[in-house]
Amino acid sequence: MTAAEERDGVALTNLDQPLFDDAGATKRDLVDYLDAVRDRIIPVLQDRPLSVVRVLRGQQPFMQKNLPKYTPDWVPRMTVWAESSKRDVTYALCEDRRTLLWFANQRAIEFHPLLAKAPDFAHTTHMILDLDPPSPDAFGLAVGAAKLIRTVLTDLGMDSAVKTSGAKGLHVFVPIDAHAPMEDIAAATRAVATRAARLDPALATTAFIREDREGKVFLDPTRVGGATVVAAYSPRLRPGTPVSFPLSWDDLDDVTPSDFTIHTAPALLGDGDPWAARMPAPQRLDADLIAEGHTIPVPRVQAMHEGKRRARAKREAAVND
Repeated sequence: MTAAEERDGVALTNLDQPLFDDAGATKRDLVDYLDAVRDRIIPVLQDRPLSVVRVLRGQQPFMQKNLPKYTPDWVPRMTVWAESSKRDVTYALCEDRRTLLWFANQRAIEFHPLLAKAPDFAHTTHMILDLDPPSPDAFGLAVGAAKLIRTVLTDLGMDSAVKTSGAKGLHVFVPIDAHAPMEDIAAATRAVATRAARLDPALATTAFIREDREGKVFLDPTRVGGATVVAAYSPRLRPGTPVSFPLSWDDLDDVTPSDFTIHTAPALLGDGDPWAARMPAPQRLDADLIAEGHTIPVPRVQAMHEGKRRARAKREAAVND
């Protein structure tokens, strides 16, 4: 291996292999991109247990939470109890360039940090609305929905930052101070989504069950607690290898997700870090918003009960026939 195939003590292998089908990029392109944006992406990963989406040659993509046994000793890590699976999970902490490059060499394409930071896992650091349009060519609908969210937040006296998801939609982030417990942040997020959907029910919906959305943008309020959201600047496993890219609210009408890829993003960023620059200071949640949110059912729980109800109705209809 030549000196050019090693960076910061990390041996880099098979750099000229295609990254994945339709990536339009090689593994070298991934390494170069992550290295170029390291001073921007590492701060949004720091102190947060990390899950990554990897794609190995000849295999289906998979999300990796637990670090593999062959992980070098120098990769920072943290063991966290996963309530959903009732087990300890040993997550990586991506704190430095060396670890980021190691992940790149492992063909880690997507970076999904936890929404809480170590050691305080009792508080989510941001209220997040994930805006999911009905189809990949409906980004304009997501833009319209994001403006509804911003209107609600502005009426509450709250500031926010917005980025592309790197797929088909948008993410709206609102930094929250450590005053509110997780349950209150979840409730407030549901209330913001519900208020926004009320502003234009023909455009936006909070329906968790996909077939109930009727071609509208889903305002997903479930990114809270032990959830993750793809990091700003993270590549995505999509044709052309787009990245999750910070936007100005004024620029939403003039861009598409495909404008931002691992090939184009570094030049667009220049020396700047727009995600850090546009992120407001942490804010306190409105008490009335929290109270309203606690009256709104938790979407996944509501969907589970509704699914059972529909299945039961279908069985009864079949018996009656």
